[in-house]
Amino acid sequence: MAGSGNSGIDPELVISHKFPESLHTYTERDAAIYALGVGACTKDAIDDKELKYVYHQDGQEFIQVLPTFSTLFTVGIPSQIEQLPCLPFDPRLLLHGQQYIEVYKPLPSHGCILNKTSIAGLHDKGKAAVLEVEIVSYEKESGERLCMNRLSIYLRGAGGFSKSSQPYSYSSNRSNQSAFPKIPKSQPFTVYEECTHASQALLYRLSGDYNPLHSDPKFAESAGFSRPILHGLCTLGFAVRTIIKCICRGDQNMIKSVSGRFLLHVYPGETLITEMWLEGLRVIYQVKVKERNRAVLFGFVDLNRLSSSL
Repeated sequence: MAGSGNSGIDPELVISHKFPESLHTYTERDAAIYALGVGACTKDAIDDKELKYVYHQDGQEFIQVLPTFSTLFTVGIPSQIEQLPCLPFDPRLLLHGQQYIEVYKPLPSHGCILNKTSIAGLHDKGKAAVLEVEIVSYEKESGERLCMNRLSIYLRGAGGFSKSSQPYSYSSNRSNQSAFPKIPKSQPFTVYEECTHASQALLYRLSGDYNPLHSDPKFAESAGFSRPILHGLCTLGFAVRTIIKCICRGDQNMIKSVSGRFLLHVYPGETLITEMWLEGLRVIYQVKVKERNRAVLFGFVDLNRLSSSL
């Protein structure tokens, strides 16, 4: 690995970089648009397990918020990484590899969020560098910690910066947060099938991710796709919402943490099949695209408790 190539990267400067704190303000409308963007009420507009995300049903004072809504707090991370002076890379070669979420308390239906961002890991993979970015989010007014997101980002062409024969690798993560379980060989506990809409990416982008890869046909073609693809975090939102519906019986507050690894793109309009295995308080899941019979996402969701109706 030593001397193989990327002398422009200084790993010590990367991991010690201090990001400025940032604010993210949202309303109930934003939370509802997000819920629709990840498929809430797609099959049934009066679904009693999902209507609460978009409407004040049964005397609710506020709508409820899906835990994966917190991924919107990380939308600006790629542009922040581009500003790192000690990590030169081609932004066109950036890939979002994994997402990890810890939920500390239910997200409010509206609010101003204070985000504190730091580098949680850096790994030299030879032809690529893997950067882990951690964002801890607080309710600005009360100072209460709400959640944490960690992104693993693959920077193709940015590897080969190790100064010794041992590849450089640094991580502040606990092992249980980064280790992915194998997909069980047994039959799933439950399976849920759901179609995305042809306009799914156009709806989801209204939540703040305006990357033209998900909306512009010519841009998508130049990136090697036959048409615009669905946001990976939209697919993750579909999967977690499905687990809440099928395993948590509609109680989103049972979600303790979420981990997802992105395997392959999804085209809007394709059918998602989510397979779920229940192992104690952990749900192992895999999402496949029915039309191509390919796995596109897998991971696990840890629960605070089990539903009494299971």
